[in-house]
Amino acid sequence: MKRLLLVGGGHAHVEVLRRFALEPEPGIALTLLSPHRYTPYSGMLPGLVARHYRFEDAHIDLEPLAARAQATFVAARATALDAAAHRVACDDGTTVAFDVCSLDIGSTPDASASGAREHAVAVKPVDRFLERWQAEIERSKSKTRALERVAVVGGGAGGLEMLLAMQHAAHVGLAAANALDQMPEFHLLTDTGTILPTHSPAARQRLARVLDTRGVVVHTDTKVVRVDAGSLHAANGNVVVADFIVWATSAAAAPWVRASGLAVDDRGFMCVDANLESTSHPDIFGAGDIASLVGTKLPKSGVFAVRKGPFLAHNLRAALRGEPRQPFVTTPTALSLITTGDKSAVMSWHGLSISGPLVWRWKDWIDRRFMAKYRS
Repeated sequence: MKRLLLVGGGHAHVEVLRRFALEPEPGIALTLLSPHRYTPYSGMLPGLVARHYRFEDAHIDLEPLAARAQATFVAARATALDAAAHRVACDDGTTVAFDVCSLDIGSTPDASASGAREHAVAVKPVDRFLERWQAEIERSKSKTRALERVAVVGGGAGGLEMLLAMQHAAHVGLAAANALDQMPEFHLLTDTGTILPTHSPAARQRLARVLDTRGVVVHTDTKVVRVDAGSLHAANGNVVVADFIVWATSAAAAPWVRASGLAVDDRGFMCVDANLESTSHPDIFGAGDIASLVGTKLPKSGVFAVRKGPFLAHNLRAALRGEPRQPFVTTPTALSLITTGDKSAVMSWHGLSISGPLVWRWKDWIDRRFMAKYRS
């Protein structure tokens, strides 16, 4: 009996589980290793922060999904991979052996700036971020310690959506407590010359107007090199004071991936070929943020992780059977729907852009339809 190990409950792996549930693979022992039973869906996280969604709306329950796929669910975090010996070490001291393995463990914001890990709150893991942010809002509502300034570092879609969602949630929460006088000022910091550098000018203009209307102070060309308690220091000499600092920069890889013996790129992400298979170790696959597809420049985005799911499921079966793999094929662009805190959103597609509540409703329909596939 061959052993298939899925490390992480990312967007690609939930599709692998769904397909193995629909069409079980005989003669295998399937294991899902994840530190959390509930895995967040990235497309709905801003809505969760803004309080448009409940926890269960924005999370997939891995345990029943694994059960439907006849997989053993192991609630532990991978801490090391011995690629040569085909085994994974976990934070509970156990090890899991495999014949075929796939990594879909996501990424974390790159907190390489001095002091960022100590004095900023990363947007991932999401549960930890939500806990910290909610505690700050509760203190402001009770007026025990009001926030004066909130700073979000990261001018991409993720950072911008998170800031606007936080601002909306703060306004709603403080208004309900008759504490709008405690509403903090919001700052967005980016090391690029503009927000959303990979999006169309039309989308940038629309979102710049939203930020201006909401009173957000935007700091462009501001590369944060040091974070102290209550302040951010930029390479250009600027200092931004903030009570609560959120880190939403570009992605960074888990350090143990580089130490595993797998081929990695210059940032430590696992190198995979067109079959989503390690370029150095056959029968070890990767998808989602942790994997870099050699020869392409696909962004670290949940959209592309979702697209890889069907191909990954097919190739894992092929590896178990000793059959030819199927190359992953996709377009390098994707429709982008960027939420603005309230129930409104901006669409970015090539050079086109539209915005408004109907765009949010469209996105909400897409997201709920996606999540419905993984419910019992």
